[in-house]
Amino acid sequence: MAKEHGRKAIVTNRKARHDYAVIDTYEAGMVLVGTEVKSLREGRASIVDAFATVDDGEVFLRNLFIPEYTQGTWTNHEPRRTRKLLLHRAEITKLIGKIKESGVSLVPLSMYFSDGKVKVELALAKGKKAYDKRQDLAKRDANREIAKAVGRRAKGRE
Repeated sequence: MAKEHGRKAIVTNRKARHDYAVIDTYEAGMVLVGTEVKSLREGRASIVDAFATVDDGEVFLRNLFIPEYTQGTWTNHEPRRTRKLLLHRAEITKLIGKIKESGVSLVPLSMYFSDGKVKVELALAKGKKAYDKRQDLAKRDANREIAKAVGRRAKGRE
């Protein structure tokens, strides 16, 4: 099989950007078994409920759902097992310092293949309140209306 190049998206967590204010993002590798990679190549995974924790100086992704590989045998993996993330030591120590702040958590934004290897985009995020979400929606709607008005004006309809 030929080597893969580039970036191919597997899943994205669109709800995360709605529920959290993203402070910083990190790219991390993931320790997987063979049937997990085959299942991911079929594009089957869910990161909606997933979150990352730092335990004993290592980062783990919990509650990530990768369904069993359909052609797998007794060697199939457990769908919701805890998976270790691969980050540089300096990044982990920086994360530990920032996580100790209250209200900050590690949330996966997306999972993708980068040159044939599975990567996770982690976000250091702070939870949004309900009024923050409403303000974001109002701001997005206002920007959409402005873009429409500019478009109509450019076409000479106003």
